[in-house]
Amino acid sequence: MKKLIVIDSCMRAESRTKLILDAAVAELSKRYEVEIIDVNSVKLSPLDKITYVEQRENGNIPPLAVELARKVAACDRLVVAAPFWDMSFPAILKSFFENISLFDITFTDDGTTCVGLCKCEKVLFITTRGMDIKTGDPLDQGSPYLAALSFLWGLGEVITVAATNMDYLSPEDLVLRIEAAKTEAVEICKEF
Repeated sequence: MKKLIVIDSCMRAESRTKLILDAAVAELSKRYEVEIIDVNSVKLSPLDKITYVEQRENGNIPPLAVELARKVAACDRLVVAAPFWDMSFPAILKSFFENISLFDITFTDDGTTCVGLCKCEKVLFITTRGMDIKTGDPLDQGSPYLAALSFLWGLGEVITVAATNMDYLSPEDLVLRIEAAKTEAVEICKEF
């Protein structure tokens, strides 16, 4: 069975993003072995001068970062779930990606440029945005970041499911918007 990694950075117990993610995972579990990595539970420190310059550049990389990087590099498909925060996604997700962006595991170089080493062919990005900001809008910095990371790591096509304007809907319309996003995600997952 093919391997799918879910990187979950949903913050709240009542997360609207998580509702969509759960529907997608239920569909994907029919065809993939699914492993969920909750970035809120992973204990990787943000990279700073000490962890990057003094440790990482000297080969002192936390074994957990290496293990997670290898898992992501080996997976067939990747799902990233994150709420829209401050025009992108939570900092903990960026920190997670920085920790597992490891030379000769997720990428290498060919002497002239970086080359991705990941096996993955598609990425599904699931997000909810409080404001009415569509994917592709210059104000959305989460989707472009994942597209750039996909280029670096060789992850393949990034598909975004985004429920927007969530903070300004009536309770009834909010339920309808979440259900529409769940339906969209499930339909994508049937061919993912």
